[in-house]
Amino acid sequence: MLHRHRSTNICVLGGSGFVGRQLAGLLVNEGYSVRIPTRNRQGARKLLVLPGVEMVQADVHDKRSLSRLLSGSDIAINLIGIANEKGHRGEGFRIAHTELSKKLFAACQENGIERLIQLSTLKANTEHSSSYYLRTKGQAEKILKDLAGEELHLTIFQPSVIFGPEDTFINHIAASLKVLPVLPLLRPKTQLAPVFVGDVAAAIVRSLENSHTYGRTYQLCGPKAYSLSEIVAYVRDLLGLKRAIVGLPNFLSPLYASVTNYLIPGKPFSLDNLRSMAVGGVCTKNGLNLLGVKATSMEIVVPQYLSPKNHYQQQLSRLRRNAGR
Repeated sequence: MLHRHRSTNICVLGGSGFVGRQLAGLLVNEGYSVRIPTRNRQGARKLLVLPGVEMVQADVHDKRSLSRLLSGSDIAINLIGIANEKGHRGEGFRIAHTELSKKLFAACQENGIERLIQLSTLKANTEHSSSYYLRTKGQAEKILKDLAGEELHLTIFQPSVIFGPEDTFINHIAASLKVLPVLPLLRPKTQLAPVFVGDVAAAIVRSLENSHTYGRTYQLCGPKAYSLSEIVAYVRDLLGLKRAIVGLPNFLSPLYASVTNYLIPGKPFSLDNLRSMAVGGVCTKNGLNLLGVKATSMEIVVPQYLSPKNHYQQQLSRLRRNAGR
């Protein structure tokens, strides 16, 4: 581990999002000063109460704005990612993932930043994936690896599907179960190892100034792998619902995406989501173990936020305290 002065400044792109909110709290607790750009400062007001967090209204896709945001920072963390796009041709994914990575590297160079953390995804692939999400995430990784050289100490994290309060995975499954008397399921045997958002944030913090993580890529997974049908059945049982789960043939993917998007608010399952899901998400080597983070199981956390009777925020705080982070 490298020695750190307590005044280290970090700019977190995507810091107002699902992972970012968890990460910001941990960074502040560690004594970092945190700058978080957002397009809607008022919408990210929950973070304003954290001491040491500066919220800046800005468009990170604008090169000049991005460079100004990184001015004075020692470390840059990129959490930005989109699960869906407005169109269907991959342009939104390319802008959010591939193009931003190029702009981010240039902004790091302009500001003399030597440390960059990139949050990618498990199974990111530059060429062979039918999913725009996985393909552009892989392209972003390759761009940064090719450009980094010895000037920029890059660490990449590839989490499996992430769960936790306000996630877009477990909560969308729950939403589907609540409105559909029978839940049709594509690729029910797909294997996933869901990872807790707090563990992802903890892994990032532990890597920041650890020189052993420079130039490395870490897969992040929970302690157990499940089939997709097992996860859906688990959520169904937690909610106390009686729902049949019916496996569907893969050729019905477009119809499935259209029906669920029509019936369930929030566009829970786009066709590209289904293509990503088909690849699965199980680690070959779990980076949480390598970084000394004990993986948290779904069975500990998910009941806390699916049940309105539980004060899950208090429970999660207790879990983090017990884990020493």
